Amino acid sequence: MVAVRELKKIQQKNNSIICLGLDLDPRRIPSDYASSFKGMFDFVHRIVDATADLVCAYKPNLAFYESLGADGWSLLKLVVERIPDEIPVILDAKRGDIGNTAAHYAKSLFDVLGADWVTLNPYMGYDSMRPFLEHKDNGVFVLCLTSNSGAKDFQRLEVAGKPLYKIVAEKVYYWDKEHNCGLVVGATHPQQLREIRDLAGDMPLLIPGVGAQGGSLEQAAISGTDNFRKPAVINVSRSVLYASNGKDFAEKARAELEKLNGIVNNLRPGARPTDQPVESGGNQQG
Repeated sequence: MVAVRELKKIQQKNNSIICLGLDLDPRRIPSDYASSFKGMFDFVHRIVDATADLVCAYKPNLAFYESLGADGWSLLKLVVERIPDEIPVILDAKRGDIGNTAAHYAKSLFDVLGADWVTLNPYMGYDSMRPFLEHKDNGVFVLCLTSNSGAKDFQRLEVAGKPLYKIVAEKVYYWDKEHNCGLVVGATHPQQLREIRDLAGDMPLLIPGVGAQGGSLEQAAISGTDNFRKPAVINVSRSVLYASNGKDFAEKARAELEKLNGIVNNLRPGARPTDQPVESGGNQQG
């Protein structure tokens, strides 16, 4: 419950349901920062300083750090420590393994790295979830209907007369005894997003797939929150993180987030006409 409460608290304070993915790609980082681990950390440092009042969470994807070797793991820990305490950290790990192994994953992500939330794969069932759920002050976002095209291979299969993603949503809702669960639902499935929002009750949704993958920011905001009545987190990454490859990258990242927040907040019930943002230009978030 603590993780959900803190998420709602920062969403209200920053007037934002946008999460910024911190997926470091040395090929896209400005050249002055890409040549060393210190440079990459300084890049993230400046991004966080410029955007901390505009987001509700940061989401590093572990793959971008693990691929850098042992130093990448150290870099990830420094990045997590740099994020202000009041802003939730979602470690996008997509873990899912037998209970004993899962317990070590949970300790690594929550206790060692300091995540507030992690993403999990439910394919191996409840015993692979339980070690994470036992960290009652932390939260888990469970993959339900993902934004990639391959989601159809398994997640849409009919099982006992209903698609598998609905069974996942119902199971996670049942497992949510400590009110520390959420679901990952791609913005690329607008109709199913509405369905899952109904099945999820008050659980938060983590919504990737906006922009580059074809999902609509506006539809994700309205459907994912049930018209701003329930919690959701919309993830953006590349369009903000790499809004510029010049010296103004932090300022450009901030400007992009201001635009996205403006688009979302203009949809809120009671939004004033003066809140009308610049047109989103085909939703080039990503």
